[in-house]
Amino acid sequence: MKFPAIPTKTLLGDVGVVFRVSAAIILVFVTAAAIAPDAVGQTALVVLNVTASNLGWMYLLVITVFVGFVLFLGVSRFGNIRLGAEDEPAEFSFSSWLAMIFSAGMGVGLVFWGVAEPMMHFNEPPMGSGLPRTTDAAQTGMTYAFFHWGLHQWANFALVGLAIAYVRFRHHSFGLISETLRPLLGDRVDTGWGKAIDILTVVSTVFGVATTLGLGALQINSGVSRLTDIPYGFPAQFGIIAVVGGLFILSAMTPLDKGLRLLSNFNMALAGILLLFVLAFGPTAFIFGVMTQTLGDYLGNVVQMSLVTTPFSDARWVEQWTMFYWAWGLSWAPFVGSFIARISRGRTIREFVLGVMIVPVALSMLWFSVFGGASIHFEIFANAGIADAVAHEVPSGLFVMLEQLPLRGVLTAAAIVLVCLFLITSADAATFVLGMFTSKGVLNPTTTIRVLWAGLQLMLVVVLLLTGGLESLQTVSIIAAFPFMLLMILIAVSLYRDLSHELALKTETDRLLTMRIERLLLREAEREAAKQAEEEAHPSVSETPPSIEALEAIEGQPPKE
Repeated sequence: MKFPAIPTKTLLGDVGVVFRVSAAIILVFVTAAAIAPDAVGQTALVVLNVTASNLGWMYLLVITVFVGFVLFLGVSRFGNIRLGAEDEPAEFSFSSWLAMIFSAGMGVGLVFWGVAEPMMHFNEPPMGSGLPRTTDAAQTGMTYAFFHWGLHQWANFALVGLAIAYVRFRHHSFGLISETLRPLLGDRVDTGWGKAIDILTVVSTVFGVATTLGLGALQINSGVSRLTDIPYGFPAQFGIIAVVGGLFILSAMTPLDKGLRLLSNFNMALAGILLLFVLAFGPTAFIFGVMTQTLGDYLGNVVQMSLVTTPFSDARWVEQWTMFYWAWGLSWAPFVGSFIARISRGRTIREFVLGVMIVPVALSMLWFSVFGGASIHFEIFANAGIADAVAHEVPSGLFVMLEQLPLRGVLTAAAIVLVCLFLITSADAATFVLGMFTSKGVLNPTTTIRVLWAGLQLMLVVVLLLTGGLESLQTVSIIAAFPFMLLMILIAVSLYRDLSHELALKTETDRLLTMRIERLLLREAEREAAKQAEEEAHPSVSETPPSIEALEAIEGQPPKE
């Protein structure tokens, strides 16, 4: 039996040069890394060193400016502008909206680094700021964890998401990065310039998401190896990627308002249960004390930490930590920003900034306070061995900390499930956004195009783990993010110009409307004045109606007796 051929356009949707070129770039990299992993790794390190040595300061300065810019948009007169029609309601409830933002934006990273980062700073204080494994090192480590997962990280997502949501729902344009630059580039976004911008966006997004998937695979492998005899290493990580990849491909085949929304809500519920359990059965008073102290340190030193570099030494701490985090956030910005834009229809800019910049930052700080604070307490006061575990195997810190609590086997299993679900939701959202980018900005890309991008991401994760594990993931993130950072500067300028133009038009419209109303009222007043003047010009007219006798006399009839 011969089946009819299905047209390519029916399967993939309306794809073009952006899909073909970006997919080819990823395939070339995957092939090269698989054939010569050492050569690719060495080349990446050379590029990283050149970038960090000469342009590292730019990462710190630009991301700090983005924080101020996004907060300014939220509190200024621009905050009243709605991302949609003036009376359009929000597409999702506030709780579901926040759950999807948090799951897509930071879920895997928080679980991976919630214990690992404070402990790594506890072992090696930032920039040699104190003695290892002391209370000062612990406090410094918590402060930098707040800093790395605070306002700066979410400013990247907010800027890109706001720009895309504005052009998509306010101007009814395509949801592409190139469209956000139309106020600057004009019709050139419809030419090769626009295609190059979208290709750069897609490539940066794929590498950023691959970094997160790789980190999640390392975390799951560490947890599974503590519950079973499966060793920690690449073979196990390859199997984990295969299983998780199959699950998120299944999730990608379901509609957005069903699969991803339900998974995100379940993620948040499970994460909340795990957090509350640690808070209730862990050192509760110590955790709240750490949170209060660290919040004060963060707010008091955020400007200094934002711009610190090490020009007088050869220390690479800023490159290994702050630059990596900012680059990771930049490479995630197209994906997370586009996804947040997709689910933010009907929100005002002020609501958007609150939901993306304030609420997730507060939740991130609470997460680090609970998990990081508990691990520090168990390490200092109970000699739990968490610091040694992290020094040997970075992802293991979470599971060693959970072993200090009741039901440690259940908690470890729950943490593994949580990481798996966060990986699935992040990867599912990424395939959705990549499908949008490579299908000319459609809101609902075809299932086939999403599955293709899922396969490309999985292949990239495998070769990155093969070429160097965690270090390779960090290196590729920093390199891939730099060109997109330059593009985001243009996006910020373009968004401000677009918003200013809309407010100027609204101000002019309000002025003309006020003028016309005043003229209308003036004419009404003029008519009243003319009527009054006419009445005053005939004073002989009686102000009281004449009697019946007077009327009959006027008509010539004799009065009745």
